[in-house]
Amino acid sequence: MAKSSATAPVLRPFEGLPGEADWVALREVVPSATATARTTADHGGRDVTVTTVLPGGWCALHREDGTVLLALQGLGASDDLSRDLAAALLAALAAEPGTGLLPEELPAPADDDPRLQDVLDLDVPFEVTVHDGYEYWIDAGTQMTDEIRASLDEAAESSIPTVKLASVPAAYWCRMSREFLRWARTEDEDAVVDAIARLHARRESGLAGGKFLGMFRACGLVVPVWELPRGTEAAELEEPVAELAARLDDALAITEPLDANERRARAGIVSRQVTLR
Repeated sequence: MAKSSATAPVLRPFEGLPGEADWVALREVVPSATATARTTADHGGRDVTVTTVLPGGWCALHREDGTVLLALQGLGASDDLSRDLAAALLAALAAEPGTGLLPEELPAPADDDPRLQDVLDLDVPFEVTVHDGYEYWIDAGTQMTDEIRASLDEAAESSIPTVKLASVPAAYWCRMSREFLRWARTEDEDAVVDAIARLHARRESGLAGGKFLGMFRACGLVVPVWELPRGTEAAELEEPVAELAARLDDALAITEPLDANERRARAGIVSRQVTLR
């Protein structure tokens, strides 16, 4: 898809949507998940399944059974990702059942074309389900052949094990070379960095025996990352992450300037930051 002609990039494309932090997580760090959405009455009041990815590089799919799926990882960076995704969604809604859409098949939206915030009903919660595999790609009535099963198994084998925690919003455990927690935050970036710096200076920034590793920016939000003790399971984090959330909330509420130790901690955090899109 070609880039929008907007003069300035939209840094927080999902701002204003229910569950903004989860939209960012599904776009950037979760390999296989679905979430609930619905279009406004003006756009048909249609239920939509938001996904992380779709097969074949599709950005959207109108399945034979009538289900419409929109992939957050199916489009490249653009001036306004929300407008691009809305264009893909509207095209899928208008397409015949059984149609998958590739990004390059869609025209670049104009600056006055609708965004997701215009197309989706903002009263419908964005409820995320993380999957071990990609069975949600397939219509319920499709016969599971050996070829289809092999394709799904191959996709699942390359997927990073991921679990969404229940005790705090938008926090995702994953297992790579070892275990990590990635937690998307909607607060102002400087406020999050200051709060973690305050905790870090007091040696209170760790999680479940692990350590705060750093953070990255994605779709206008910061995503702090913790490295966990080897073998830590997601269920073991629910209570510790709730305790960390309380400490972090207290630190976010402090308005006094950082002291010398906290400024040093902050400098170290900032030096390790990277930006994704």
